[in-house]
Amino acid sequence: MQQKAEFSWWSKLIAQIVAQQTWLVFAAAVFLVSVPVFIEAPLVRSLPWLSLGLTALWVWLSFSLMSYPTTYIWGNILYGFSWSWLAGGIYWGWLRWEPLWHLPVESIGLPFVLWFLLTKNWGQIGNWFYLGSLLGTVVTDIYFYTVDLMPYWRQIMRVEPENIGPILHQALLKVQTPGGEISALLLGLLLLIVGILPLSTGKLHWYAFSGAVLSTILVDSLFLLAAVVA
Repeated sequence: MQQKAEFSWWSKLIAQIVAQQTWLVFAAAVFLVSVPVFIEAPLVRSLPWLSLGLTALWVWLSFSLMSYPTTYIWGNILYGFSWSWLAGGIYWGWLRWEPLWHLPVESIGLPFVLWFLLTKNWGQIGNWFYLGSLLGTVVTDIYFYTVDLMPYWRQIMRVEPENIGPILHQALLKVQTPGGEISALLLGLLLLIVGILPLSTGKLHWYAFSGAVLSTILVDSLFLLAAVVA
């Protein structure tokens, strides 16, 4: 009976550690999706080469962390983040004036990620984080195309920050139309379902995916709030 009790205690402890780890991965995914939006985008406007060069730092750090069992998970998700950072550095540094280039550039890591997943089964946490982040980008861009916000995107990228307010106001009028509100509701619901369903698996890579997908709703909501305030 004593051995059984000890085994039960140990099993509960392991389950608690695993549960905590999954949510830490989820939180890390949410944070890493926010980093390129709120840190890299402003940095790359003034120092594009520095921003692009930081990709090498993230790659080096990710593989360094993956070389130790205790930090492998965090290195793995940082590896996936490196692809998002690289794409952001290229697009926001030199191509941000043309929204048609956004998705092609953001997909720069897709062939490599799919190759690692389908042929090597390697780096699942980082690769699924990247796929979740990319899916969120795709859905957001679909909304921009659906509501015809691309002209405002081009204008915002060509004016000084202090002149953005009136453009955001005009874009907000588009968002507040019935078509804009219905599209936002449907696409938001899609992200919510796709983001929540994988959480039932309890797998770390799915938590990384879900965190990346669901954080898209948060980031987009903050952008909408900024437009309203402006």
